[in-house]
Amino acid sequence: MKSSRMGSAEHFRWLRWIIAAVLVLNALDAVLTLQWVNSGRAREANLLLAPLLNQDPLLFVAVKFALVVLGVWLLWRLRTHPLAIVSLFVAFLAYYYLLLYHLRVFLPWQPF
Repeated sequence: MKSSRMGSAEHFRWLRWIIAAVLVLNALDAVLTLQWVNSGRAREANLLLAPLLNQDPLLFVAVKFALVVLGVWLLWRLRTHPLAIVSLFVAFLAYYYLLLYHLRVFLPWQPF
């Protein structure tokens, strides 16, 4: 019989996949952002990270990834709190939206 309470092993298994997806989507966002900025088609929207991108793209990627890893790690530590779970799903949806945005602009045809 499966448990439906918050914090079961099954919930945490799903949550690990969401966390992995957030990290992959963050990496894709960083790479695609670098491509956009290097091609002159865009600027970094994050006012805190924009100066880093202009000075040192590798440092930009490292700091961006480190901040997301730190945030995800903190939310994982708080995984028994409903707000932490909601926050992880919001992060997933935000990065998923960003990926769709990147793809919409780069693809010659408009899938959406």
